[in-house]
Amino acid sequence: MTESPRPPRWQCAGSRWGRRGPALVWRHPAQGERLSPLTADRPLSFTTGPRRDCVGVRRGSRHTPCPAGAEVPAVTVSAQCPDCARLDRSYSVAADTRTDDPRPYDVYLAWFGPDLVKVGITAAEREGARLLEQAALSYCLLGRGPLMAARRAEAELGTALGIPDRFPYAAKRTAREAAPPPERRAADLAALHQRARALGGLPESLALAPFEPVHHDAAFHLDRVRPALGLIQLVPETTVAGRIDAVAGPDIHLTSTDGRILLLDTRRLAGWPLTAAAADAPTTAPVTVWERETEAPEGLF
Repeated sequence: MTESPRPPRWQCAGSRWGRRGPALVWRHPAQGERLSPLTADRPLSFTTGPRRDCVGVRRGSRHTPCPAGAEVPAVTVSAQCPDCARLDRSYSVAADTRTDDPRPYDVYLAWFGPDLVKVGITAAEREGARLLEQAALSYCLLGRGPLMAARRAEAELGTALGIPDRFPYAAKRTAREAAPPPERRAADLAALHQRARALGGLPESLALAPFEPVHHDAAFHLDRVRPALGLIQLVPETTVAGRIDAVAGPDIHLTSTDGRILLLDTRRLAGWPLTAAAADAPTTAPVTVWERETEAPEGLF
């Protein structure tokens, strides 16, 4: 007897930051895309399905499902199969394979922790959403211009100021738990901003911006971030249940129903079909204890 095909299900596609804050993204082959807000104090309870599938490729508002319906490993940060990942990077600003984007781009300095400041670029029309997605605690703009001018400025500033364009994500989590006040972050950014503006050789098409720091304390509910016991590991047919304390970038800070302070990385949530669980259900998903001093990088962001 031929096995009948699995009926289409809603698939989690990770989280997204917008003007109303963070939300989980859901996709369905027939019903399109929906969002579920991730607000502080909201209960969160779900059970994972039998396998994690590739989320396909999303460009702008268009989503292309994975043609192979490929399964992806539960332990990886990426929720794309190798073929979809290659297609995604074949025409991508982030991968330097798209150079014809006519939109203006912002060059920014982002503060994640002491000695954790990076330079980067983002489409101006996104109005800072990229910095929320990256979990920057504070940031400031350096200038705005065409894509290639922004890219050149990013490279020149990184070299001249001695700051990277990325570092291990685990370092951000550690710094977030004991973040200094906005005034300290602003002082660090102001010093770098001043040095950057004093440099020669930046592209003439880059319009420099005055120093105007932006802080994400309220957006991330930093006052509610507490040291976490560990990171939730998503595996087939296990449950996560608790209450949201805060959300920073892709991380949900969660108090489980048994009182544990845990972290849920929504990048690892992408690709799973999820079903609702009882609000008071026990969290049966395994938890990796967070050894901060020896934690190995789990990816750059």
